Amino acid sequence: QLQASGGGLVQPGGSLRLSCEASGFNFAETWMYWLRQVPGKELEWLSSINSGGRNFVYADSVRGRFSISRDNAKNTLYLRMNNLKPEDTALYYCALSRQGDSRGRGTQVTVSS
Repeated sequence: QLQASGGGLVQPGGSLRLSCEASGFNFAETWMYWLRQVPGKELEWLSSINSGGRNFVYADSVRGRFSISRDNAKNTLYLRMNNLKPEDTALYYCALSRQGDSRGRGTQVTVSS
């Protein structure tokens, strides 16, 4: 089970840190993913991180602004988001694949002045 949290309303240029609490599987041995979705649009993959937390990949749309990390002792995945833009407004999910498998409930991020 995956539960994302930490979203909210932020001004353009601001920052947020999302968290994702995992349970029911071996988190420490599992690649993890962040995705987002805007109503009416397809799910967009943002970032991936390997089980050990040392290898990560980012989509072009967020590279240099977003940072993925994890704490295996706490079964928690993070997404640090800096320099947020209005086009980052979306529902954010953590998941077990780039396609969004088992993504659970997301957290809303709204970037607006």
